Amino acid sequence: MSRPTEVAYQFIRQKIMDGTFMPSQKLIESELSELIGVSRNTIKKALLKLEQENLVSLEENKGATIKSFTLEEIINYLEIREVLEGLIAKSAALNISDAKLLQLEETVEKMKEHLDNNRFDEYSKCNHLFHNIIYESSTNSQAVDMVNKIKTQLQRLRFKTILVPGRTQESFKEHQKILNALKEKDAKWAEDAVKFHVSNVRQTIVEHYSFLV
Repeated sequence: MSRPTEVAYQFIRQKIMDGTFMPSQKLIESELSELIGVSRNTIKKALLKLEQENLVSLEENKGATIKSFTLEEIINYLEIREVLEGLIAKSAALNISDAKLLQLEETVEKMKEHLDNNRFDEYSKCNHLFHNIIYESSTNSQAVDMVNKIKTQLQRLRFKTILVPGRTQESFKEHQKILNALKEKDAKWAEDAVKFHVSNVRQTIVEHYSFLV
């Protein structure tokens, strides 16, 4: 990818991920060209790359549209993620180092502190770190790659499940169970604990979809 195309790609991608460009929004090549300061041909190349990531839909004579998902598609993604996260956790339980376990313990302690002080954004950051430590400890890199692609798709929808009453407390307990399973190096327990966690995230989205979108 040429430098101008990379610049355009990163610019548009960031706007999609941070919610500046919204699902179903039309992207006008001439406007993007002027905004970013590159040629329309460069914009076309950047949009093709974003289409490959399933972030943009391209239709002949209709241009580009930010990809949107139905509730059914979101549920499908989360069902796939549940299975993959289970495989990752099972592998991590058998391979995780003492140093990584210590990182997880420290992260859970910080999550508790943020929860007690209603620092929900900080809690979310620790949540993200918690899962990344597990990914780094797994030998199933293919499953990790697939989960990260799914997370990219859903991250831009910016579901604030953390704002659902009682959900954060339940989430914290689920992370504690995952940590305990990994400390015991119990692969089946770790797999079940992570799958239970992702299943509850999915259920929360289903039950509170109109509130979260």
